[in-house]
Amino acid sequence: MATPDLNLLIALDALLTEGSVAGAARRMNLSAPAMSRTLGRIRDALGDPVFVQSGRTMVPTPRALEMRERVRQAVEDASSLLVPGMDVDLTGIERRFSVRANDIFVGMYGGQLLDAMTREMPRATLRFTPEEDDLDGEALRNGRIDLLVNPYRPVGPEMRVQPLFTTRFIGIARQDHPFFDGPATAERFVQWQHVGVSRRGRTRGPIDDALEAMGLSRRVPMVVSTPYAGVFALLHSDLILPLPNQLAEGVAEAGLAVRLFELPVPLEPVPISQTWHPRWQNDPAHRWLRRTIRELCGH
Repeated sequence: MATPDLNLLIALDALLTEGSVAGAARRMNLSAPAMSRTLGRIRDALGDPVFVQSGRTMVPTPRALEMRERVRQAVEDASSLLVPGMDVDLTGIERRFSVRANDIFVGMYGGQLLDAMTREMPRATLRFTPEEDDLDGEALRNGRIDLLVNPYRPVGPEMRVQPLFTTRFIGIARQDHPFFDGPATAERFVQWQHVGVSRRGRTRGPIDDALEAMGLSRRVPMVVSTPYAGVFALLHSDLILPLPNQLAEGVAEAGLAVRLFELPVPLEPVPISQTWHPRWQNDPAHRWLRRTIRELCGH
């Protein structure tokens, strides 16, 4: 019996992860024709076409879908044998981590994370990057970011996801806002204009959906890119700003003349997770980063 070519396993993992010959070729630094020839060898080895034409795209066969998790795990197990052990000296590692994180995490844990890194990986640097127009999953795949810390949303079947904490939205307004002169009802909540927070300029979100279900709507004449800009915008106005509870409580603790209130609309808590590409699963420095973040978040 011929010895199997384990390089085909790595190529198959790239194909199943990227979903195309072109994407797998980029991942493996091969030309598209070379990757096509490799796919032919994989087909011969498996006795299965692996990918078949569907319209203008290629889709995996049932056999390929059934194998995807096993192939990925096999490649990760093999890769873990070729990386330094977990007793590697982190103090000598020079690394820049690019982390795409929301303001809740940066505001609550950014300083503590940097303190821990200064002690344990002093030659590493931390770069927090905002949301951009590229998709989060693509940014993780092509290496533009090393880690995503954000409200959970699917970014690809191959990604690793770990829950960190949950947040919920509450309201914040200046201390002497007329809203506080009466009951905190949904009807009174929509009487005043609101500030929206969105790095991408979105004017609608879950609050609007909940209000619509109640037969109500609010006016959002101002959208800012950061919650801190929204806070300063409302200090001398009648604007209302919904914020994640951790950020709102931090603003109040900072001594600003604001007051918090429970939103009179039903909203589900928002889970915050960290997500990374499986290429970093067994990397010692990346494992330290993920473990430290999880510990800071109370796990």
